[in-house]
Amino acid sequence: MRDGIRRPCVRIWAATAAAAAAGVIPTALAPVLPGADALAAPVAPGRATATAYAPVVGGEALTSVPATQLSAVQTGPSVLPLGTLHPADLLVIAPTTLPPAVLTAITRLPGVSAVNLVDAARVRVNGSYVATLGVDPSTFRAFTATPTAESTLLWQNVADGAIAVSYLMGQQENLPLGGSVSVAGAQTEKVRVGGYGTVGITGVDAVVSDSVARSLGMPAGNAILISAPSARLSVLIQQVQHVLPAGAAVAPLVAQAPERGLPVSAGSAGAISITQSSGQGLTATQTAAFLTAALSRVGMPYVWGGSGPNVFDCSGLVQWSMRQAGIVMPRVAASQAQTGPRIPVADLQPGDLLFYHTDPTAPAYISHVAIYIGRGLVVQAPQPGQNVEVVPAFFGSGFAGAVRVYPGVAAAVAGNMAG
Repeated sequence: MRDGIRRPCVRIWAATAAAAAAGVIPTALAPVLPGADALAAPVAPGRATATAYAPVVGGEALTSVPATQLSAVQTGPSVLPLGTLHPADLLVIAPTTLPPAVLTAITRLPGVSAVNLVDAARVRVNGSYVATLGVDPSTFRAFTATPTAESTLLWQNVADGAIAVSYLMGQQENLPLGGSVSVAGAQTEKVRVGGYGTVGITGVDAVVSDSVARSLGMPAGNAILISAPSARLSVLIQQVQHVLPAGAAVAPLVAQAPERGLPVSAGSAGAISITQSSGQGLTATQTAAFLTAALSRVGMPYVWGGSGPNVFDCSGLVQWSMRQAGIVMPRVAASQAQTGPRIPVADLQPGDLLFYHTDPTAPAYISHVAIYIGRGLVVQAPQPGQNVEVVPAFFGSGFAGAVRVYPGVAAAVAGNMAG
């Protein structure tokens, strides 16, 4: 039930040779046919449970983001009070520092209400690569999911030198609040875990202060968050692309309703400006190969960050199974939700993807995906301690929508460094 975040695909965090040699990988956050229901494989006795899969993490009631007082003495600058929230709509990322003129040009584009310059790289946390941002906690917090933004304790801990990890990473990796993790960039450091707070930015699992980012060797100012809640993002993306240097990329962080199609709300699944008439979904042959591959993994264990062939998290199962059908998919659920048009539940076909919100610290963030196989059933990798399973589909609280994968769109998302 993970996802949304760990081990972002190459498109999001593209490495340069020099940075890789230094131990830091800069990244860009860094994307059916009628009658196809007959392709769904028969469900073996005992495979499907009696009840539908209901995301449970998002159902937990949290009075505040999990954070802990690390020290009686403040060691970093005081974090400023939270001001106006700025929903993060687009992310720009480059392998190296972006010129100041780029930030200025983006700020002046129509519809842009706020921007925030950050550092972005993949670093190793306890031995596994994790997409990480280096930030000014006082300004960056306003661009994060509301529950996380409101946790002054979490952001003060970051300012004091701690690392904040996503809620699901903290929970599913059993990272101890207040304990230490090994963070390896240009050098390896022991960094205390200051809180579990998902920022709601595709692929990002961890946040440190910009001073800690410098000590880890992360590139300075190589990414920009853009808030443009009233802009048409498909148009704004084109305008941003015109001012970016070679090697930089831009990608959406939210879904937005196409000119014609289903309305969407915050955190809805579905690619921007893509409708069912915009392209072609999987062929019957691709659908059969995709479902056959996914169903062949039933009974194999869930491991957070697992991408096959014998262990999986939710989006890892989707990506691996699609690969067996020759389809290139992005790695995380939030990106997979951008690989085709949003479709009505009444129009579901085998091979469509169902998306869910399961993270109480980022309620609008897509953090789980399941594969529809027909007859009201899905195959999915659920959560730690469970195995890949076939269960009835769930369309209640936490359901973010259904997407029909268009291979061309999926390949474009997977190949976008900022996706």
